Amino acid sequence: METLEDAFGREVTGVRVSLTDRCNFDCIYCHNEGLGDTRGPMEPQDDEMTADQVVRFLEVVREFGVGKVKFTGGEPMLREDLEEIIERTPDGMEASMTTNGTFLPGRAEGLVEAGLERVNVSQDALDPEAFAEVTKSGAYDAVMEGVQAALDAGLDPVKLNMVVFEATAGYVPEMVEHVAENGGLQLQLIEYMPELTGKPEWAIDIERVHGWLEEQADEIERREMHGRRRYWIGGGTGEGGMVEIVDPVENAEFCANCHRVRVTHQGYLKGCLNRNDDLRPMGEMTKPEIREAFREVVANRVPYYGEYMIRDDEGEWVFNEEYVGV
Repeated sequence: METLEDAFGREVTGVRVSLTDRCNFDCIYCHNEGLGDTRGPMEPQDDEMTADQVVRFLEVVREFGVGKVKFTGGEPMLREDLEEIIERTPDGMEASMTTNGTFLPGRAEGLVEAGLERVNVSQDALDPEAFAEVTKSGAYDAVMEGVQAALDAGLDPVKLNMVVFEATAGYVPEMVEHVAENGGLQLQLIEYMPELTGKPEWAIDIERVHGWLEEQADEIERREMHGRRRYWIGGGTGEGGMVEIVDPVENAEFCANCHRVRVTHQGYLKGCLNRNDDLRPMGEMTKPEIREAFREVVANRVPYYGEYMIRDDEGEWVFNEEYVGV
């Protein structure tokens, strides 16, 4: 089975497929998979890929050794055909999903039966009022019920996604304690990305969060992928709650270890989360067109930090003229 890699030796082993830009939340930090706040009406849109198109894309990338697909949005569970798409995901490809969790009650079991193996649930606070402030939603109870429904359906562990920025940083200790005390939960603290949302004043120093977790952790391990640190709170590896920080901002090591290609809900390939000048249509999405587009996007992938953005003589990040012609 042929595996594609870019000019920097990065094999593409996973894809993130946005199934819709619709969402029942209005999170103040949303960047919609790097596209910006483009969300449309809640009704199904004609420009969304059909189930057949999604499956056809997955069948093609499976030919190239891609072993993982994460379904995202918007809110992917607004797709009524989500279970069908997961069920039709090619054999040997792990299917996971990132969701706000509100529709998991009543559907989690069916998703597992269809073949869903892992789920990430966005949850930025454990207080309903704080949660509503960040998400502009009153669905706190539904999210809590959704997490439990996922656990009951066998999606263990459930990874909670928490974006860390000015509005949520104060809730980190409570969330860490919550995960440490509740078996089956893990926590992913995601560094806020001002380059995608346009509000740099909301950013905090993520190293301060690392430092605090180091003080709390019973054990620290370092993942090979991205060199990312995992903190085990309330017990050693496999015993306590696992907390991981995703810190891509100005992180060349993170970009050097990126092995994913993204697909927008409209069927455009996207080689880098931080860029929209690399969007590549897949035509009418026939298998030959998909193969050609996928090869091209992989060949043109460039690490954002360390190549597309480089350090100048003062150590500041600047655009690399080779790629952006500035």
